[in-house]
Amino acid sequence: MTGVRGPRAALAVPPRTPRTPRTSRARRLTVVLAAAAVLAGCATGTTGTTGASGTTEAAPDAPGTTASAAPKTSPAPSRGTARTPRGTLLVADFGSDTVTFVDPGRDGSGRGGKAIGSVEVGTAPYGLVVGEDGRAWVATAEGVAVVDTQRRTRLALVPYETETGPVTTGEYRGGGMGIALAPDGRHVYVGVNLPDGNGTVEVIDTATREVTGTAPVGRRPFDVDVSPDGREVYATDHDSFDVTAVDARTLKTRRMEVAPYGTEGGLGSWLKPHYAVVRPQDGKLLLPFEGERLAVLDPRTGEVAIERMTANTHQHGAALAPDGTLLVVGTGPIGSDDEDPSLTVRTPDGKERVVPLDGPHEDVAVSDDGRTAYVTGGFTRDGHWNGITVVDLDDVAHGGKSEPVRLEAGNRPLGIAVL
Repeated sequence: MTGVRGPRAALAVPPRTPRTPRTSRARRLTVVLAAAAVLAGCATGTTGTTGASGTTEAAPDAPGTTASAAPKTSPAPSRGTARTPRGTLLVADFGSDTVTFVDPGRDGSGRGGKAIGSVEVGTAPYGLVVGEDGRAWVATAEGVAVVDTQRRTRLALVPYETETGPVTTGEYRGGGMGIALAPDGRHVYVGVNLPDGNGTVEVIDTATREVTGTAPVGRRPFDVDVSPDGREVYATDHDSFDVTAVDARTLKTRRMEVAPYGTEGGLGSWLKPHYAVVRPQDGKLLLPFEGERLAVLDPRTGEVAIERMTANTHQHGAALAPDGTLLVVGTGPIGSDDEDPSLTVRTPDGKERVVPLDGPHEDVAVSDDGRTAYVTGGFTRDGHWNGITVVDLDDVAHGGKSEPVRLEAGNRPLGIAVL
């Protein structure tokens, strides 16, 4: 088994197994390409279908297969009773075919919280986004599900125009990944993964619930974001080390490399972009890498500036609080000198507090008042747990050390939104 040496390393063993200590973080990258296919989380390529439990499953007999049974829904609230309360959490259950509605507990703290219902949406839901009208758009392996979050029922399933192959489960499945809503609510943009090649961004008209256009992007569009003015859509392409900007009107594209550690190792590298957020005041994209570097991409020029981060752990999900505080999920170590899972809380002036988390996590959302963060425990690699960690951001900001609250909810929850 051969390897490629570089700034940081992919592992030939499960990710939490220590590697040989390295003498310099600037030189670490021993990439074992033959093992990349079985490293769930940051590499591509697979010869089988990886299930949510980490086992190998048989693929469906025919491409494009959809669920044969009618979608399951939570009982709709009866006439005269309250509907889904404001502040309820909605998570995409990557380990099943549902989204779960979660009561965040007293004052949103997680204490006393619980799941209050679920809706069947389609195979292996990944990302989701909720509009002002209360409709959720959920990226699944089969298509984009439209969910009425008030009555907790699925309204439609919009099939993809892109041919993604058989409907499967697991990290490397084809179908929707990142998803975003235009500022005016008229269009949804979903990143569609093709297991053996470059992906696409598909445009859905929210009024007609039809795909109105597609644009080519890079490999595995983990995340999709929209510029503050709605003119551009950004696909964060995990396996091609880039962000693809899509003109929302013409669907013309341009590629911008984002690789602060370089691209050595290709598909076997751990050092690739995962999630991004768009900073409202200047439209720049913030992409965290390894708890060490924050790549600040100016989409107008394609230039990338690097700022220092301090968590020193592999990072995935990111979100912005109303005051501009950046929240970044640390999934856990990929090398012997990395730190454990965490949530980085980074103020607009670059000051960071790192909150330890118990076990791997994937994505994060923040309450409307900016006081609470909700971190999903689903994780795209093995080691997930079925719940949400609730972090008191007020306590963090004032130097407190209260323990985060763990709230059991969902089945390998990945994407999350606050209703």
